[in-house]
This record gives sequence, structure tokens and C-alpha cells, in this order.
Amino acid sequence: MPTVREILQDLISGKIDVDMAMKKLQGLTSIEDLAVIDLNRESRSGVPEVIFAESKHPETLIHIIKEMVDKNGYALLTRMNSEKVKFIETSIKNYVVEVSGQGDHLTVLVKAEQWTPPEAGGKVAVITAGTSDIPYAREAEAICHVMGIEVISFYDVGVAGIHRLVEPMKKIREKNIDAVIVFAGMEGALPTVVASLVDIPVIGVPIPTGYGFGGKGETALKSMLQSCAPGLAVVNIGNGLGAGAFAALIARRCHIRE
Repeated sequence: MPTVREILQDLISGKIDVDMAMKKLQGLTSIEDLAVIDLNRESRSGVPEVIFAESKHPETLIHIIKEMVDKNGYALLTRMNSEKVKFIETSIKNYVVEVSGQGDHLTVLVKAEQWTPPEAGGKVAVITAGTSDIPYAREAEAICHVMGIEVISFYDVGVAGIHRLVEPMKKIREKNIDAVIVFAGMEGALPTVVASLVDIPVIGVPIPTGYGFGGKGETALKSMLQSCAPGLAVVNIGNGLGAGAFAALIARRCHIRE
């Protein structure tokens, strides 16, 4: 079976025409073979390429990881399960594999031994309403880490026990945080509360935890979108990675202007 590169080389050299090239490309066994890894995304947009692993075959992940580590020194993967993590750890011996998250919702950083993240350029706070939110928070923490942003995290401080939020708010002010990411399921009230207490950008992440109607994050999303607290932005349900990238860009920009 020819590779995409070989097909394109044959097209350029004139060995095959456009129609034949299309047929050969359509005949490839896996659509993932057509994917082009965006190795220069970080230099272009400030946010690195991240591998969404949930729908990818383990062998495909190995190929992508090796290419990314060889070029950039690391590869970040989200939505991994324990089986895929074991496959990677078994198949790749010369890289460091760091795993965070819970159960089969894992975030994985694969890196060369000599790779280190950029020097810290800003600070982000991560807050979760409950412990069920932590796997999503790990995505945000990981993208901030590889972008050179310092993270301070507070877990299980939701509105059901509002007194638990007092100490995190004090530390956020003391540490001169640039942006706050707040994860909440159920009715999704915590981001509004936090946004009403701080004078920095807050990103709300609705989490698919709850009961019955709206329990898959829909209620939390609608609640956050209807927030009466100015200064709150909201990402889609479970999008910890997107929230982390957004917060990291804010923090980096704040650092540059200092």
C-alpha cells in the first residue's frame, strides 16, 4: 500500500494524473493516514498541536508521537484510556511518559528526556467545583504547562460548601493570577460566583456531571451562558483543553506587557 507521500511524489513527477492520485488516496485503508500533523502550530498561533486520542488507533498514536517528539521535544495527548497508555509505555522506551487524570479520562505528556517547558510567563488558577471535574481540569493544566504558564489548582470547592472558596480567593489575589478557569457540573453556578469576586478574566467550563434532565452538562452550559457576572467567558461542555489554551494566551500576554 503506497503512502500519501509516495502518491504525491508520483503525481508531481507525472507518473500518475490527478484522477489516479485521487483514487489511490481514497483507497488508503485508514483515513487517519491522510492527516497532516501541524508541527508549526505553536509558532504560528501560540498554542501547540495536541493529539485527541479518543478515536485514534494505538499504532497511529505511536506514529504521531514519534514525529512530534522528534520535531518539538514533546507530544501532548488528551482523552486517553488506560489501555492506550499501557500500549504507549510498552512501545516507546526512550521517552518520558507522564500521565494525569482519572479512570479512562487521561491526559498524557510524552517527552524527550532533555525537554523542558518554556520559562514561566504568567499564572493561571484552576478551580473545580467537585472531584468529578478533575480529569477535565488536568487537560487545562497540561496545556498551560507546555505553554510555559504556572498553574495553581484548587479542587472540590463548589457552591454546595461555599465556605471552601474563601481560601482559594485569598491565594488567587496574593499570587497575582492572570486568569482563572472554573470547572463545574450540575447547575454550573461556581464560575458566576468566582467572576463576581475577582477583577481578572474567568473562563467557565461546564462539565457533564449531574442528574436526569440536563445532567450531561447542558444545564451547566446554559447557566454559565446566562451568567449575570461580567468578565466570564464560557467554552463548550468538557472543553478543558480549550479553556486552558485561552487562559494561557491571556497570561502570556499579560506577562509580555509587564
